[in-house]
Parts: sequence; C-alpha cells; structure tokens
Amino acid sequence: MATLLVKNATLLVTMDDHQREIDAGGLFIRDGFIEQVGLTAELPASADEVLDLSGHLVLPGLVNTHHHFYQTLTRAVPAAQDANLFHWLKTLYPIWARLTPDDIFISAQTALAELALSGCTTASDHLYLFPNGSKLDDEIAAAREIGMRIQASRGSMSLGESKGGLPPDSVVDSETNILRDSQRLIERYHDPEPGAFVQIVLAPCSPFSVTGELMKQSAALAREYGVRLHTHLAETEDEEQFCLQKFGHRPVGYMQVVDWVGEDVWFAHAVYVNKKEIKIFADHGCGVAHCPSSNMRLASGIAPIREYLASGVKVGLGVDGSASNDSSHLLAEARQAMLLARLKEGVTGFSLSNDPARKLMTAREALRVATRGGAAVLGRADIGSLEAGKCADFFAIDLNRLDYAGALHDPLAAAVLCHPARANYTVVGGNFVVRDGLLVTVDERALVARHNRAAQRLLAGE
Repeated sequence: MATLLVKNATLLVTMDDHQREIDAGGLFIRDGFIEQVGLTAELPASADEVLDLSGHLVLPGLVNTHHHFYQTLTRAVPAAQDANLFHWLKTLYPIWARLTPDDIFISAQTALAELALSGCTTASDHLYLFPNGSKLDDEIAAAREIGMRIQASRGSMSLGESKGGLPPDSVVDSETNILRDSQRLIERYHDPEPGAFVQIVLAPCSPFSVTGELMKQSAALAREYGVRLHTHLAETEDEEQFCLQKFGHRPVGYMQVVDWVGEDVWFAHAVYVNKKEIKIFADHGCGVAHCPSSNMRLASGIAPIREYLASGVKVGLGVDGSASNDSSHLLAEARQAMLLARLKEGVTGFSLSNDPARKLMTAREALRVATRGGAAVLGRADIGSLEAGKCADFFAIDLNRLDYAGALHDPLAAAVLCHPARANYTVVGGNFVVRDGLLVTVDERALVARHNRAAQRLLAGE
C-alpha cells in the first residue's frame, strides 16, 4: 500500500464544507486517496514518500469543465484571429478536417500538459469531429500517459450545410454511426467508481450542428447507461436567432423540447439566458461551464455568473478550445472569471456604495468555482476538495517567487489576484504529474517540437 505524506505547507486550503485554511497544513495519502488532512503535527510522522511543502500554497486540484484539446493545433491562426464564433468556425472547419489520429493524441497531450502545469487535475474535453480515422480513444490514451483524470466527451455533428447546419458536410457523420460509437465507448471505457480516471460523456456539439433527433437519442442512451450529457448552448446571439428560426424556440426552450434538462446535463457558455431560463437550470439541476476568456476572445458576451450562483445553478470553469482562448491555463481562467464578473457588475450599474449588501466576486469564490464548482458540474463527489475519503488531487505553488512578492499576508488571494503562476507540484491520485515545476510523465521539449510539426502540416494544407 503506497503512502505519501505532504507536510509543512505554509497554507493548505481544503475547499471543504468548513472552508478551512490551515497554516502548517498537510495531507496523509494512501493508495491515491486522502486518509487525513490537518496540521502537520497531527499527521503520521512518516510515509513511503514525504513531500515538505514549506513556503508553498496547497490547493485542491482545479477542475476544467470544457475544452477542445485538438484546437491547440490551430492557435492564433491569422484568418481566425478577429472573427466572431460563426465566422471563426467556418474558417477553421476545413483545417480541422485534415486532423489525423496522431494529431488528436499529440494535441491532447499538449493541452493536458498545459492544464497540469496550471494546477488542473481533472479535465473534461469535448471532441466532436473525427476525420481520417480519428477516435475518442486517441485522447483517452494520451490522458493515461500524462496521468490526468479525463471526462472524455464523445461529441458529434450530424447537421451539415446541405441540411441547414453550420459545418461543412465533410466533417459531419451519420446518426447511426454516432450512436453506435457512443455505446462502444461507454461500454469500453466508462468507470463510474470513485477515483475513476476515465469517464465518458455524450456531447452532441451544438444546436446548429446536430439534429433534434440526435439530441433525443443521445439523451436516451446516456440515461440508459448512467453517463452525463454536455453541449454548447446560448453562446452567441447568432445561435439564439438560429434556434428561433429553425426550431421556434430560444436555446434553453429547445433543450426542454429535446429532453436535455436535468442533473446529468451541463452546458458550455450559457451567455444569452434570461431570468426564467436561469430558474429552469436551477430547478432541474443543470450545470454551466463558464468560459470567460473564450467568450471575450470571440466577442460573444458575458455570462451571468453571479446570477447563476445566487440562484443555486452549478457553475464550473472551462478554458474552452485553445483556438478561442489560445491557452489552457486554468488558474488564469479563475482570475479571468473573477475580473469579468466584477466588470459585468460595473457595466450593469452596480457599485458597492449603492448596495452594501452585495460584494464583488472574491478570489476565494473564484477558486471555489474552479474546484468544488467544477466537481459538482461534472457530477464528481470524489474530487474538488481536500478531505478524508476524496481523491488525492492537489497542486502546490512556491510562494517565494517574484510574482507574489508583497502578497504573503494572503497567499490564497495572491494565487488569483497576482499573475497566474505555474504549479510547482501537481499530484493526481497520489501520483506526481508535475514535480519541481517540470512535467514528469512526458518530455515537454519533445512534445512541443512534435506538436509544432503537426500544426505546421495542418496549416500548410497537407
């Protein structure tokens, strides 16, 4: 039985129901799960491995609720740098049609490596096109090699241009093939047990790229097997108009029609919603993946996160596609979420002086969304906090760095308010993925070189 003792953390933040912040804190870990958490002096004195984190801030592993790993290969593409969502997609679809299985594997490793270095330990990815023999299996293999937990979403597109959808017919698939492969993936990979490293999600891409029938069939299949459902929703005003014209409903109303409301469902973005629709989410237990950087990059809008949280809607963070964020830094996304929530309050006329009962989003609230919030959105009761019985997923940041100089009176707030830092340690299930600021499961330089060659080939049209 393998044990790990983490001791002497300058500050250990549990994010549990008691929201403990423990000076000189530590963890005792056995076989990938936390057995004890508390003051170092209260923990066993020895273990198979001892990690002294004096001078470090220790936080629960961050949880990424929405990503497109493959998009790391198309970052900062010139023709897509200054486009809104629909034009951005139309520009990139032909490039993505050239993806190969090896591209999916390389891009997944790159995205996961970036996430691990930002303190992320669990990532949900949304892969919705499978050209040239690509499969979801390719990114699952990549995640296993990196050592990260993954919610692998079997995305899909079935509504091509010829049928009134947005994507070209070359990147869509038949509904029969989609459902057959979805069932195969669930039966082969989905692990419903606590501590699972791979879980499968069914994720038709968006209202403008799949049919209503596929939405209904996917929901039925997911509920038969007990897996979760995910899709993009209410991301832009263009999408809202598309839904009204094609389906006669606003996006949230359309989800009700196709049986896509429930505790097993979460939506990416959810920017354009009204008070009635927020209540629908809250009443039915739907979750939201908030993607602030992507929403700003594509000029999509600002999601009503404070309203969601006040209404009891589950909210997590997503870095979204690395071609609409151009980064996979989840700690940076927590900072962005906090700042954007504050900006939205200002834009809508809110100020502390005219309503002292309300406060701006705090650094602690942002980190809670990035940890406990993300775990709730993904339906994972085994991650998101540091407490006995939960997965030994955490990251640590060295506080003795230039970025935090002058901020050690509140290390937790510094992690969000100051420049987002790289993790010095990232541990998933008791295993090191990042140690001393370096990836330990892959060669970072070799991965970057391989990834750049693949990206150059794609953009060259080869």
